[in-house]
Amino acid sequence: MTRGKRKESVARASVRKGTGIVRINSMRLTAIDNPFVREIVSEPMHLSGDLAGKVDIDVAVHGGGQMGSAQAVRVAIARGLVAFSGDPLLKEKFIKIDRFLLSEDSRRVEPKKYKGPKARARFQKSYR
Repeated sequence: MTRGKRKESVARASVRKGTGIVRINSMRLTAIDNPFVREIVSEPMHLSGDLAGKVDIDVAVHGGGQMGSAQAVRVAIARGLVAFSGDPLLKEKFIKIDRFLLSEDSRRVEPKKYKGPKARARFQKSYR
């Protein structure tokens, strides 16, 4: 069981021997409508080569939006594949291509302050 986080999304993935089926919240990967999201989620499986066809991956994700959830699932799947295979070369390959495949992006949303509508913006003043 591995975990991936991005913004407010948290994904937990379990990898076990199987036939290459990927489920996200009990829904097949092919059922995702957005092709960009589907590509983000399946990137670690493309990079792992033939390992992806030998394992079943179940992911439970909650919180955040569509892209944050997709990137959290991506991290969880990549970590799960590395943990399942135990191959240091696969880990090096993931880090070389994109270090955020295995390490979480620590950036979070800045909290809103009291003198403005957003975190940095301030209310406009009118003197007339």
